[in-house]
Order: sequence, then C-alpha cells, then structure tokens
Amino acid sequence: MRTALLLTGQDRAEAEDLLQLALERAYRHWPRVMESGEPERYIRKIIANASTDRWRRLARRPEEALLADGAGPGVPDHTAEVVDRDYLLRALAGLPPRQRAVLVLRYFDDLPEAEIAEMLGCSLGTVKSHAARALSRLREAAEAQSPPAGRQRGAEK
Repeated sequence: MRTALLLTGQDRAEAEDLLQLALERAYRHWPRVMESGEPERYIRKIIANASTDRWRRLARRPEEALLADGAGPGVPDHTAEVVDRDYLLRALAGLPPRQRAVLVLRYFDDLPEAEIAEMLGCSLGTVKSHAARALSRLREAAEAQSPPAGRQRGAEK
C-alpha cells in the first residue's frame, strides 16, 4: 500500500484503487505469479505498470501545478518533522510520474536500477537520468523553500 501511495502522490483513494487493480490482476494470473517464485516482486511490477497506465490516462487531462507560496499542510502541526515530510511529499507529487516512479522504486523500495529499468520497460540510462533529474528538482524545491514560521532562527530574540 505504501508503494501505491507514493506512486500516486499520496492520494489514498487512487492508491487503494491502484492496489486493488494490481491484486485483481495478480489473482487472475495466480499460477504465473507463484511460478515466478517471487510474488511480492511480481505484484510490485504490476503496481508499477498500473501506475504507468494511470499517469498516461491522467496526461490527457493535466494536473494542477504544485503551489509553492503559502501552500502549507491542511491541518497545522507544530512539529518540524511533519512539516518537512509534508513538503517533501508535495514536492514528490509535483514531479513527472516517471521520475516519481523511479525515485519511489529506487529509494523507498530499495530496488536496483536494472530491476527498475526492467519494471518500467526502459533502459538503465533512462532510469539513471530520471533519478538525477528528479533529485535535482527536489533539491531546487528545497532550496527555494523558506523556513516555516516556527523554525526561523533568531525569531524569538
């Protein structure tokens, strides 16, 4: 479920739909899944492919851009960790779907680049370039972020 959440940009309803679709596909081909010897890897590949189908479908109707100014968490929270995580998830959701998929599979699921390339049906170089571009965009977004109000140094003095 966590992989599906990250691939959908933290949209829980979409993640549940994605996971349900993946499990349905796995059930229909259960003998093949068990033949593979690695059902978790097989289902992860189904999730990645279903996510690709999803972003292709969404490409027909563009998503709204990430709002950089004043777009804080929906419910205010005073812990810096929650604010940082929220910002990271929003920035991750703002990445193009292929770049987001590469980062999730590489750094969250800890898969090797060759396996990601196989899952996404692209070359190893494409996986590496997507990862590099996505990390660069996340770094740029982090540099552009001003510190949240509660964390400004010297503000209390």
